[in-house]
Amino acid sequence: MNASPIGFPLGFTATIGRIGIKSDRDDVLIVGCDHPATVSGLYTRSTFAGPSVVVSRENTATGRGRAAVVIAQNANVATGERGMENAREVVALTAGLVGCEPTEVAIASTGVIGRPYPMEKVRTWFRGASWPGGGVDAVAAATAMMTTDTHPKTSEARVGGARVVGLSKGVGMIEPDMATLITLVFTDAEISADRLDRMWRRVIDVTFNAVSIDTDTSTSDTALVMASGRAGPVDEGALEGALHEVALDLTRQTAADGEGATKLLVVTVDEARDRTQARRVAKSIVNSPLVKTAVYGADPNWGRVAMAIGKCTEYTDIDQGRVVIRFGDREVYPHLLPDEELEELSGYLRGDEILIHASLRTGRDEFTVYGCDLTEEYVHINADYTT
Repeated sequence: MNASPIGFPLGFTATIGRIGIKSDRDDVLIVGCDHPATVSGLYTRSTFAGPSVVVSRENTATGRGRAAVVIAQNANVATGERGMENAREVVALTAGLVGCEPTEVAIASTGVIGRPYPMEKVRTWFRGASWPGGGVDAVAAATAMMTTDTHPKTSEARVGGARVVGLSKGVGMIEPDMATLITLVFTDAEISADRLDRMWRRVIDVTFNAVSIDTDTSTSDTALVMASGRAGPVDEGALEGALHEVALDLTRQTAADGEGATKLLVVTVDEARDRTQARRVAKSIVNSPLVKTAVYGADPNWGRVAMAIGKCTEYTDIDQGRVVIRFGDREVYPHLLPDEELEELSGYLRGDEILIHASLRTGRDEFTVYGCDLTEEYVHINADYTT
């Protein structure tokens, strides 16, 4: 988590504002580039994808773009043709403000489903907005995207003479599928659109697509990266490493800030026959309500982990007699700990970050996923979300 100011990379400017959608805090963000940037966008595969996803998918398909606009506290999903028209109008208003074509603008929305934008309030805000924005850093930008997040999520890294700056929001309705939450990443490195797209897909696969709070895939997931090129070319391997560093940091922040969460849960499955098997079993563990509640209660009940592995019934090569389960670095199965040593593990499970490690002994691949515990507060937040 980063609370000190973080400036955007060269070429990018941001502005924030208060439309007044649901509360009296900032709820709109625009980040623009002073010239066409290379862009890659990945989005939810939900069949209930919102108009923002549909429009952004169209506009970023070219690999070029000038701006991204985010409206928080209203997802504008399941709002029919009216919702689509409103999304396109917001894109046009953003293009007019920034000074570009509507096709060069990506849009993301987050919040309550089934409610259209309050367009009169939106139009009023745009009429009074100015560009370029002044003094808006990444932390303020991330704050403007928040819904039930408890803090803004930002991260940065350097690669040669260039910088990578990322911001994201999301703490509930999270198990991404080819994207995540709402994540915007900016760099002033120079890179072609096709290379950036391939790089972004690889990074997403092992970071944002490896996080799960509650097994629910959002209708609005958007992960966007923009490169201005202002700092010139850098080593592409190093750039991918920097993108991964920022994305992984944001992934861990997201998991740790899951709605009502008290602990970050990291699950690594190794010695799997392939990465698909490792990912599937790791997700089964991290998504199990019984595992999550045991972690919340600091209960070293490794039987729940065994259950989560065992319900992956498609993998007949997993032999329970060969599987090894660990909490942290302590093996709890198959070499069973005496009760007094299991009780000692409760101390470990009271920590802020818990590692569950399972070795399947079916091969050599591995995968790590990120999640959180399940608490009473999660129920309270989501029971009262629209009321």
